[in-house]
Amino acid sequence: MVEHLEALRRDVIDHVEVFLALPEQVRPAAPGSEEMHPLFRRYAVNLFVDNADLAHAPVVWEDDPTYEHLVGRIEHRAEMGALFTDFLLVRAGALHRANGGFLVLDAAEVLARPFAWDALKRTLAAGRVRIEPALAGLGLPVTVALEPGPVPVDVRVVLVGERLLYYLLAELDPEFRRLFKVAADFDEALPRRDGTLRLYAGFAAGLVRREGLLHLEAGALARLLEEAVRLAGDRTKVSTDLETLADIVREADHLARRNGRARITSGDVEAAVAARERRASRLRQAALEMTLRDVVHIPTSGRAVGQINGLSVIELGGYAFGRPSRITARARMGAGQVVDIEREVKLGGPIHSKGVLILAGHLLARYALDVPLSLSATLVFEQSYGPVEGDSASAAELLALLSAISGAPLAQNLAITGSVDQHGRIQAIGGVNEKIEGFFELCAARGLDGSHGVVIPASNVEHLQLRAPVCRAVAEGGFHVWAVGHVDEAIPLFFGIPAGERGADGRFPEGTLHRLVEDRLRSFAEARRSFAAEAKEEGAARREEEA
Repeated sequence: MVEHLEALRRDVIDHVEVFLALPEQVRPAAPGSEEMHPLFRRYAVNLFVDNADLAHAPVVWEDDPTYEHLVGRIEHRAEMGALFTDFLLVRAGALHRANGGFLVLDAAEVLARPFAWDALKRTLAAGRVRIEPALAGLGLPVTVALEPGPVPVDVRVVLVGERLLYYLLAELDPEFRRLFKVAADFDEALPRRDGTLRLYAGFAAGLVRREGLLHLEAGALARLLEEAVRLAGDRTKVSTDLETLADIVREADHLARRNGRARITSGDVEAAVAARERRASRLRQAALEMTLRDVVHIPTSGRAVGQINGLSVIELGGYAFGRPSRITARARMGAGQVVDIEREVKLGGPIHSKGVLILAGHLLARYALDVPLSLSATLVFEQSYGPVEGDSASAAELLALLSAISGAPLAQNLAITGSVDQHGRIQAIGGVNEKIEGFFELCAARGLDGSHGVVIPASNVEHLQLRAPVCRAVAEGGFHVWAVGHVDEAIPLFFGIPAGERGADGRFPEGTLHRLVEDRLRSFAEARRSFAAEAKEEGAARREEEA
């Protein structure tokens, strides 16, 4: 600074005769005037960055991280139809403003802006930021009117974004992990304990205070925490999706004020949640209407062979809902193949196809071990016209297949969800709340009679956070939710007969489903053996005649 002022003093003395020769009207009336004479602009000061009011290191959030907003730019002014510039028109970028502190950027926004990502990496690697046209970095010819010198920077850049974006950058950009060494992976949920719940209460209080909302009653806060648990999809956790929770509080505040209440009640929070779902439920309501009109055939009463109600989840625009699906199976004597029709027509995803192969492995290892599996079976999601993915229907497909083989009918007033392993264990799946509620809504619309219910994996019990209508129906005995850990536990519910265990003689007891299945598979094997023997005899006889 002293050197600059000394150089300025010497320059003024060297050109004093020029100043004296200037007319009075061209002398600047105020420092920094844009209309000042070029001679006076020579001595002006461009306040590049002003952190005089900061008592701490600068923390800068750049919400529009274009190339120029990051590294700075050189502005121009028009005079007599031409563009002019000088050092007073050099503007700082976010990297300059954050020098000595922290710069926070949205990673997706930086990557979406041309040249911004490369300029950021170049600056961090070199430790200095250079203000130059973006095209200069490409080696293209540009008109250079001013070349500011590089500015040394000591800045900590914090990139925030989706987890997938971090993984992609770490995998595809060799410089990424060298420049960004500290990774912080934040979970979408927190453990549900007293300390965490107090933090959520503090969050709600802070929101009320900042935005002038009505205070929440204790019941309203409890209902909000229930919604946080549901968003987490686990009763042992609470979601960190604070924006969604804040939107619920704001809508509940609106409803409370409209009804003339001085505080937000649990009913207001419940109404806000219901209103959010209602606004997004057009597709769900349309699917329910088609089912109730029997355009989409999903029975919820009676019994049928080789037909079962599975459950799936559809998620669009952040809204998820459960939808029942009718799964059917057919079986006859064959070469031991279980055909997944969805896979054959390229509608089944790899995970769904894996689930079908796993249940086929379960059949191979459990029944008629001393004879070849002489079965030809097909499985399909009826009236499904889009991709099918996931293995959460493999338990339903296995039961439908056992019904088709044995000829024993399945209860249609029940639905099941869960994946199955080769040992018959029922494994956890996602979206258990939405699946239960989807089947409940259909059954309730047709009239609950106490026989309806859903079978879920036992490992999903801790994920249950059902809506109030379902809970009331379960408490009153109008609807049921069963948790099972093995396919044998689901068999009595759907078939009305025990599954059966192998005795000392290696056979399943009479009157059990497994006995019916094994006997039928043995009959297939015997029929196939007989058919093969007859074909062999006919072939030999034909060769003799030809000879």
